[in-house]
Amino acid sequence: MVHIFSGLWAPLITPFGADGALDLASLDRLTRHLVQAGLDGLVVCGTTGEPATLSTDEKALVLGTVQTAAPQLPLVMGVTGVAPAAVASECRQWARQGVAGFLVPPPAYVRPSQQGIVHFYEHVAAEAGRPLIVYDIPYRTGVTLELDTLRALADLRGVQAVKDCGGDAHKTQALIADGRLQILAGEDHQIFGTLCQGGAGAIAASAHLHTDLFVALHTALREGHLPQARALHHALAPLVRTLFSEPNPGPLKAALAMQGLIATPTVRPPLTPARPTTVQALTRAMDAARQASA
Repeated sequence: MVHIFSGLWAPLITPFGADGALDLASLDRLTRHLVQAGLDGLVVCGTTGEPATLSTDEKALVLGTVQTAAPQLPLVMGVTGVAPAAVASECRQWARQGVAGFLVPPPAYVRPSQQGIVHFYEHVAAEAGRPLIVYDIPYRTGVTLELDTLRALADLRGVQAVKDCGGDAHKTQALIADGRLQILAGEDHQIFGTLCQGGAGAIAASAHLHTDLFVALHTALREGHLPQARALHHALAPLVRTLFSEPNPGPLKAALAMQGLIATPTVRPPLTPARPTTVQALTRAMDAARQASA
């Protein structure tokens, strides 16, 4: 199996106009900016992209816009659901549009057993048409993926990687040491630690901002320049904390709008825009990150 899910990826926001409609011009502009900054791949309609508020037609428009703006990068499509047949069917739809793989969390709300989780991924992986990244994020799904379960998923043809938001340092270390799955840091503050242990990369919402610094951090760790990587990690840490001080992607959209990369910071309900105090804190954190990394 060719391992394509490595390096630094950004889970793209979905820009909206002031009226809440898709802003595809902003999406095109932002995507081209991120491509030029040196990212290794993009996730479309992941959590940061507010996919629960998007119709199927809107998702198709978003994907098509990103494909046009980033033809040279691998794209992963976020797909969520409870019924394995329905999730696999949606994956096949996006596979026909040429995506490289799918970011798939376990079924939320229904609280399946660990064996039920394995059966879910077994069905989806067999039918999806592209490899899967397992999205381990229990604080959103309410589902814990135990270490033995993830080891069982590693045996499935078509399951290739984990976006690790599981919050269990032992599990992260064990999966990296196991070596069968590519482990991608999914919590932005864990990029440094995951990569130092030998993780494959990161899917980092924060990398929309100061993308060059996040790319430099990844490159420094890949090439063994630990002092440089440590300095970049500490320079970026306050920005990461501020970005997640309110529900994602409200603060992130505010920062991107301040930079002119998107037209408005609009999010769709039930999400709310970042508060003015958070926007002020973001301005300071962005300036401080750039100065600290100089």
